Amino acid sequence: MPGQDPAERRVVVTGPPRRTLRASGYYRPRTEIDEQTTLGHTYVRSLMRSQLRAALTVFAVLALLVGPLPLLFAALPDARRLEWGVLGFGLYLPLVLLARWYVRRAERNERDFVRLVEDK
Repeated sequence: MPGQDPAERRVVVTGPPRRTLRASGYYRPRTEIDEQTTLGHTYVRSLMRSQLRAALTVFAVLALLVGPLPLLFAALPDARRLEWGVLGFGLYLPLVLLARWYVRRAERNERDFVRLVEDK
């Protein structure tokens, strides 16, 4: 084979490359999440923590709003109409506003997360 032409010794490789090289300093957060790397796990945990923080905030406000009501009702023994008025009408607006705040906060957390992992 010492006298072969260099064109004859070439090998043509067809097919997809087995691995791709990353450009230095560039990473794709979506890939990190899909491959379940440590960094991807950190991204998902940060989203879950922010959602949990919003849920615990709503729970705390709800507990502070509704929790003292039995004590208030016990202090006023002959106030049946007041109890139904507070429970039926007085709590409706704060509960709706609290639910609306929570949904907006959760959506904002998700938007921020998507913006973080989007390819730029």
